[in-house]
Amino acid sequence: MLRFILSFFGTIFSFVTLSAMVVALSIGAVFWVYGRDLPSHESLASYQPKTISRIYSSEGRIIDEFAVERRLFAPADEIPDLIKEAFISAEDKNFYTHKGYDTRGIAAAIVEAVQTRGKTVRGASTITQQVMKNFLLSGDRQIERKIKEIILAARLEESMPKEKILELYLNEIFLGQNSYGVAAAAQTYFNKSLSELAPHEAAMLAAMPQAPGRYHPVTAKERVTQRRDYVLREMMENGYITRAVYQQEVQQPLRSVQNGDFESYRDERPPRDYFTDEIRRQLSRDFGDDEFFSGGFTVRATIDPDMQVRAAHALQEQLEVYDRGLGRWRGTGKTIDPAKLKTEESWRAALADVRVARDVTLDAPWHPAVVLEIGDQEIRLGIEGVEETEAEPFVVPRKDIGWLRGDFHDNFKVGDVVHVRRMTEGDQFIRWTLRQVPDVQGGFMAMDVNTGRVIAMQGGFSYQNSVFNRATQARRQPGSSFKPFVYAAALDSGYTPATIVIDAPIEINTPQGMWRPMNASHQFYGPTPLRTGIERSRNVMTIRLAQEVGMDVVAGYAERFGVYDNMGQYLANALGSEETTLYKMVSAYAMFANGGERVEPTLVDRVQDRYGKTIYRHDQRTCTDCTDPSIPRSRSPRIVSDRARVMDAITAYQLTSMLQGVVQRGTASHSVNLPVPTAGKTGTTNDAKDVWFIGFTSNVVAGCYIGYDDPQPLGRGASGGGFCGPVFQRFMSEAIKEYGGGKFKIPPGGHFINIDRYTGARLPDGATGENVVAEYFRDGEEPIFGVSFDGGFAMGSDLPLFDEAGGSGARQVTTSSGKKAVVGPKASFGTLSSGGLY
Repeated sequence: MLRFILSFFGTIFSFVTLSAMVVALSIGAVFWVYGRDLPSHESLASYQPKTISRIYSSEGRIIDEFAVERRLFAPADEIPDLIKEAFISAEDKNFYTHKGYDTRGIAAAIVEAVQTRGKTVRGASTITQQVMKNFLLSGDRQIERKIKEIILAARLEESMPKEKILELYLNEIFLGQNSYGVAAAAQTYFNKSLSELAPHEAAMLAAMPQAPGRYHPVTAKERVTQRRDYVLREMMENGYITRAVYQQEVQQPLRSVQNGDFESYRDERPPRDYFTDEIRRQLSRDFGDDEFFSGGFTVRATIDPDMQVRAAHALQEQLEVYDRGLGRWRGTGKTIDPAKLKTEESWRAALADVRVARDVTLDAPWHPAVVLEIGDQEIRLGIEGVEETEAEPFVVPRKDIGWLRGDFHDNFKVGDVVHVRRMTEGDQFIRWTLRQVPDVQGGFMAMDVNTGRVIAMQGGFSYQNSVFNRATQARRQPGSSFKPFVYAAALDSGYTPATIVIDAPIEINTPQGMWRPMNASHQFYGPTPLRTGIERSRNVMTIRLAQEVGMDVVAGYAERFGVYDNMGQYLANALGSEETTLYKMVSAYAMFANGGERVEPTLVDRVQDRYGKTIYRHDQRTCTDCTDPSIPRSRSPRIVSDRARVMDAITAYQLTSMLQGVVQRGTASHSVNLPVPTAGKTGTTNDAKDVWFIGFTSNVVAGCYIGYDDPQPLGRGASGGGFCGPVFQRFMSEAIKEYGGGKFKIPPGGHFINIDRYTGARLPDGATGENVVAEYFRDGEEPIFGVSFDGGFAMGSDLPLFDEAGGSGARQVTTSSGKKAVVGPKASFGTLSSGGLY
């Protein structure tokens, strides 16, 4: 009997042992099979998370950020213990004791799945397993992935400290609202750093990994609160917080940025604009999209925030003046269903969902509004972001639309979304006034003439209305603003500001037919000095001069200055008929202003990678003795520049002097008047489809163009001086307060001679008058007076030429030869029209 019992138990023991061996071998075989071709966990040792690239202003303030995954990397030693304890309590309370996987947790999950017949499948993954899933494996729930996860987790635990594993987890995990990692989530939900979080706030973050899409602090407030309180209870049971702290924290309301309890971090920085978006475009091109959006770049921009606002307002004001002069209402083109306007709560919710510009601050912030009621004498509105008061009722009176054709009923209907702003006098509210984003557009840009640092850029009326950057992306005809390059080529080819060129009709036979270029005044002035030709923007003179110099030479100059990559050598291009960008034109004018040295425009001073290493620096100049402590206080360190010269310094000064004449008495004289020496050139294309002005002081160059995106005439009387001149004037009036301005530097190697700007005749040194100009000539090159150039085009002897210097008030002066010459007073140069490029 005993032998039978022993035999029976021996059989049972052998069966159990063999079964255990079979199970063990089977498990071992499974792990061997799935463990052969797993990705290497060693790559995690050199983990580089996708982090935010941030753009800082020249003052060091964050002005924008770009990221695919919004993540702020926080090293383990900078993550407070409270944060670690909250996530460990919520996700893996045995984290510090297990070997990468939790056997009891896996068993409990299996039992629960069997009991519910697969309806409930608990994760049971440790933090280490989640790291493996997030970094090296997929997120599906197949048993195969789970086995691989356990194998990799065990391997990782053997090769990496627990704190490093926790660092990977807390920086990689998705926590909703496009926030990856705890540092970004703390800013997103509470606008706080990790060290500022209270226990209930840390617990709320720890509640998010379970289901970030379903755990929204506003729409799922009750669910998030329950999960938060569960995490707090776990923290208490694990000994991380006391019962008193637990009882206090669960009583706290669920507060968040999304619920309006805290200001958003976005409110602390300006809305995205053309400047930072252009930085994004350029750096993505230079470094690649992936690297820029995930590389954690620190970008120091050249932008001057105050000047950027000035630039935006200067351009916006001119565009609005033109638009209101047309008297047409277009509005936003957006409407809200009248059924949603019955209550304030419903219309506010509907208005918040409408995509319209919210970044305009011209004169006062522009608010989106919806038309609620239309009367004979006023319309009643609902205005976003503002509470109605007796002092500021939400109505617009009839007198506010005096600039419009028609009345309220002709232009508006209930449900229309419009823009309004406060009209005030001092601090006194007057009324709400209707506004609209103009259909006409334009661009503006300003930069330092010596360094190329772009200090302001506005690519349109509103970035949120249209992200197309008209300063860098729009290719337009520059019109007569291109003429300085023709004159620069001539001056470098031996011509002088006093050289005479014939201003008389010409005919050019082209494949498209006979071309007869005209001056804007539709008059001709005969032999005229180069100076007056550019001051008055004479088209015919420019064509003859381009023919004399050679369009190949002119094209070479335009390409040297970066205006074009490969300019067509057609005479019409001398009048600016070939398209280019404002960005290129302003950059080229900077080389006139700085004496002819090449300067590369830049929106970025420096780019650093995630480790603080500088990977791009714009200023390549070297400071030869910046580290020398013996430099006397009276002397600044010497900075050596190796910039190339693109034009002769004397030529640059001669051209600058001629462009000063454009501002003093030429086509920009009625709109530009600054207290420092200023030079510039207007430009207006055929039918005034594009109007330009580019000007500069000794320190800053700025340019503007205005035109429809789909080119069409701007109307009778439109001109570069009349439209863009005021934009330049408004901006530069403020810019010179910041950047100053002085006399343009006179290069050595030349001397001044007085000439008559109408006839080109030499005048005595003491001659004075509006027609007397001191021209700068090269030493050793005595100018030859009285020689005229006609470009090879004939000129009839009986042409009806306009005598600009004639008329009453003429007087005689003594010339250098002792003879008498008649010097006429300043005369009108005719009525401007949009009939030609000027």
